[in-house]
Amino acid sequence: METPREVFARLSGGIGRGEWSTLGDLYAPDAVVTMPFDPRRTRLHGRDEVARHFAAAAASLPITLSPDNVRVHETTDPEVIVAEYDYAGPGFRMANIQVLRIRDGLIVESRDYHDHGAIAAALRA
Repeated sequence: METPREVFARLSGGIGRGEWSTLGDLYAPDAVVTMPFDPRRTRLHGRDEVARHFAAAAASLPITLSPDNVRVHETTDPEVIVAEYDYAGPGFRMANIQVLRIRDGLIVESRDYHDHGAIAAALRA
């Protein structure tokens, strides 16, 4: 069974490699993902909705999101980690924090704090 740190490494590495079509497999069937800093206040329910979200990202992101400066913090709850990292690419860097609950090798809950303003600026450039 993969540790939460290993599951996060698969998630961030898959994003960096553009493996969008397989990322939904890292989530539990009843996973909940919230993005409080997203102007749309995105909340995803279930693996299928998460997979559709990643498919939409694949279709709309003409840039590579390379994880950089990754720091993973373990908590007193063995299911919960906090990941701090940047996405870096040509001419941009954006900060991210994720609080992930991972059970039995699958993400069951994620609170994603991405710098959506930096994402929008990178897409405009």
